[in-house]
Amino acid sequence: MSPRQFYASDGVEDWRVVFDGVQTFFATGSFAKGVELVEVVGLLADAADHHPDVDLRYAGVTVRLFTHEVGDISNRDVALAQQISIAARELGIAADPSKVQTVQVSIDALDTAGVLPFWSAVLGYDRFGDEDVVDPLSRGPWLTFQQMDEPRPQRNRIHIDVSVPRDQAEARIAAALAAGGRMVTDAHAPSWWTLADAEGNEVDVVPRREDSD
Repeated sequence: MSPRQFYASDGVEDWRVVFDGVQTFFATGSFAKGVELVEVVGLLADAADHHPDVDLRYAGVTVRLFTHEVGDISNRDVALAQQISIAARELGIAADPSKVQTVQVSIDALDTAGVLPFWSAVLGYDRFGDEDVVDPLSRGPWLTFQQMDEPRPQRNRIHIDVSVPRDQAEARIAAALAAGGRMVTDAHAPSWWTLADAEGNEVDVVPRREDSD
């Protein structure tokens, strides 16, 4: 399922598409209320035999949906997202999708096959396809490897990717520029923008392919 198809579905207004699936954040305001929501999410997930990643904190609960069998989002994620949103509203808990983001680390490499196993081993990560290694417990950021055609001296080869909802991208970029950053290139916008701090360390702000079919 494409992001466009996901957003065209009914009852998913609380959710946003990022790198690793669809997410939302429920502002519970207390740990006890968050536990109550997580219990309901657990029941819905078991009934659907489709289990999201759930992060419980004092201020709220983040829920991420992804269909591992297809390696992307699917109708199963739509159905569970709809049910979770309804349950949250019944509990009096509001969603705040502006809090959604995914952070990954990107390494530019001349020989991905030669360096990827090292990073998998040293981090205790699992391979995901030919270009990524991921935390099996979803605690740390993904690592992805991007092909370089030739060495690139005097420029960092490791940078951060921040996947945010498209409706949050411009505000995030403006805040970074106001905080002393600079625009390296917007040639690929609106797919992504490359920014850097005052010392040249780079970050890509990347709304996921939300305008694609």
